[in-house]
Amino acid sequence: MQFNSATFAVFMLIVLVLFWFFLNHPKRLNARNSFILCVSYLFYGWWDWRFLSLIVISSGVDFAVGLKLGEKEKDRRQRKIWLGLSLLTNLGMLGAFKYFNFFLESADVALQLFGLNAFDLRLQWILPVGISFYTFQTLSYTIDIYRGQLKPVSNPISFFAFVAFFPQLVAGPIERAKLLLPQFENHHKFNEKEVKSGLLLVLWGLFKKIVIADRLALYVNEAYMLPGADISGPIAIAAVVFFTLQLYVDFSAYSEIAIGLARMLGFKLSTNFVRPLLANGFADLWARWHISLTTWFRDYIMLPLRKLPNGKRRRALNVMIVFFITGLWHGASWTFVLWGLVNGGFLLLFEPFVIRPLNQLPNPISRILRTGFTTIFMYGALVLFRAPDLDAAGAMYAGLFNWSGSAMDTNHHLLFTDSEWIFSWFLVIGLLSFEAWQEYRGKLVERFYEGVGLKRWLVAYVLVMVTVLLGSYGVYVLDKQFIYFQF
Repeated sequence: MQFNSATFAVFMLIVLVLFWFFLNHPKRLNARNSFILCVSYLFYGWWDWRFLSLIVISSGVDFAVGLKLGEKEKDRRQRKIWLGLSLLTNLGMLGAFKYFNFFLESADVALQLFGLNAFDLRLQWILPVGISFYTFQTLSYTIDIYRGQLKPVSNPISFFAFVAFFPQLVAGPIERAKLLLPQFENHHKFNEKEVKSGLLLVLWGLFKKIVIADRLALYVNEAYMLPGADISGPIAIAAVVFFTLQLYVDFSAYSEIAIGLARMLGFKLSTNFVRPLLANGFADLWARWHISLTTWFRDYIMLPLRKLPNGKRRRALNVMIVFFITGLWHGASWTFVLWGLVNGGFLLLFEPFVIRPLNQLPNPISRILRTGFTTIFMYGALVLFRAPDLDAAGAMYAGLFNWSGSAMDTNHHLLFTDSEWIFSWFLVIGLLSFEAWQEYRGKLVERFYEGVGLKRWLVAYVLVMVTVLLGSYGVYVLDKQFIYFQF
């Protein structure tokens, strides 16, 4: 069930009516949470009900492990065993469904290099939607209890609802138990302003997804299907720029819709993006991009690595390990792994040798140069993220430098008409200008969904009309999947 579908609109309307009119009472917390759990399972099962068993297993194991960790506060050996059970269960399911074939195929290549026989084994199953997200969310619960940073919850309904909460179940934000779980154990008073602001945030997210991200995707998809010889400089530049903005807009739109939906139910989710396209360095970029994931890696992988013997001295190795895992988390492919390693290399080399020297220059020159260099390297690295394989990535990189006469004969008309081409660049320039205004002059979006009065609803009406009109243009249709559903 997609957020950008008529089915979900009906689903959410029914949920809101039942939630606020029949179940939201201080003495009905269990009934309310049971309802949230049921509708969350219905939402997830809409794709494939068979994979509900994975969420139930993960939730059940970690709920039990949490209780055992609470009982064994002074028994370090027992605590390690129980934490190991949680890690083995969750990472085992994630690894089997997402990485088993990838590792076998990689082993096949290595064996063939030495003239050895390859494995004749592949698992024919699809990747469960959201498994990378809810696995990390539930793991943070048991790890925090193990560290003594969190007390286990005694109510299984609250915990199961926390793991399966449908607004952020399949693509985040990846919430920490200490922030979200208490909200399932407290009564939420109806707040008309919060419900309205949540609705407006949902409308804003749908506008970004349907009008901007999916339109740019039309060009990007066609560009990456071209033969390498037909990819000229203009086509490659547009494909690189359009995909970066498509990815950011698509994913940030999902996060904003999720935050808005949760707000309409009285829950607060974490901010996941803070204008990353205006980052002035790679450290700044990763402090702004997919924040719930980057902070997860920081707290549960980087910090433990630093506590190892000589951990601080091995900072470069630790960074590369984290970014290797970051790439692998996004997809079972060497293009994603290489994308992660490239970003780790940029962080280690780009920051000290490019960004810091530029800090010595006066503003705004320093800020413009730092953002400009970050933009070039960030956009370029994302070719690896989008390309289906290394050959396709190489063809796109080669296209950036292909300005020969024969290549230039293959122009953007192969992909877009003049009006579509102009409108797409208009969207790009408009989005970047809007982001810059947000960064330097004020938070327009926050004023929009947190404000009051007729002006706000006029803007909302315009958003809806523009979304409907542009969303129904040509082959452009609703119900397109969000990019991060594949992770």
